[in-house]
Amino acid sequence: MPELPEVETVRRGLQPVMEGAHIMRVEARRPDLRFPLPERFAERLEGRTVTALGRRAKYLTAHIDGGPTLICHLGMSGSFRVEAGADSDMPGAFHHERSKASAHDHVVFHMEVPRGETVRVVFNDPRRFGFMLFAEGASGDHPMLAGLGIEPTGNALDGRLLQELFQGRKSPLKAALLDQRLIAGLGNIYVAEALWRAGLSPLRAAGTIAERGKKAAARADALAEAVRSVIADAIQAGGSSLRDYIQADGSLGYFQHSFSVYDREGERCTTPGCKGHITRVVQSGRSTFYCPSCQR
Repeated sequence: MPELPEVETVRRGLQPVMEGAHIMRVEARRPDLRFPLPERFAERLEGRTVTALGRRAKYLTAHIDGGPTLICHLGMSGSFRVEAGADSDMPGAFHHERSKASAHDHVVFHMEVPRGETVRVVFNDPRRFGFMLFAEGASGDHPMLAGLGIEPTGNALDGRLLQELFQGRKSPLKAALLDQRLIAGLGNIYVAEALWRAGLSPLRAAGTIAERGKKAAARADALAEAVRSVIADAIQAGGSSLRDYIQADGSLGYFQHSFSVYDREGERCTTPGCKGHITRVVQSGRSTFYCPSCQR
């Protein structure tokens, strides 16, 4: 499933096309995705303007002038494609390839961008685990967003806050980091990468970094810094490549992944001085990759 950096990269790729664009027509080629599309879906969007394109955790939010906020989730296989004339670009590349097969083009937005060009923004989803919903009031009040925790993209996420969040928790550290009610937007890939950077085992109890003493505080500080840095580095990588989009050729950039532990089972750990190898274990039905030698 796409994680926060990928979704942010998609947002940045769509933003120059969708923000300020007039929605001329909407094609809903099926009545549902994971959930049924909202009633009068096309009718309530057509003729309106997208005032802002945002993101909350792994959700895209399109704010519509005089209309509802459109909440989009990519699910397991969803993606957006921008078509202008004969050109077709997909904003955001992923560890697992996205589909461009037109048979899975389920929603198409026909839009006029501020410079007068007509484009199509196509939502493609072979497995149909993605969804589109309306928020009638403030998007943050929608049930999908209301219970989400803090975003891991700013300095508000520090060691002290992690200690407060994880106080007394006996669940594995990885599970606590994946709990969207605590921290919003973290997924399997970047939790693995952050724990490696912090030198912490995904198997240790989350509450151990909230104990009294300097060691626990140091672990919490290291983990907070690792989470912020791995997310920032991933977003920056996508953002840097997306700069090509605003050049004359109009091309969209792509996010490139570079993993230290994720999906590297059996390979040598790259921590300086570590002679260990990356191990894969299963936690709650999901693969966990880490180095038992340097992650304690």
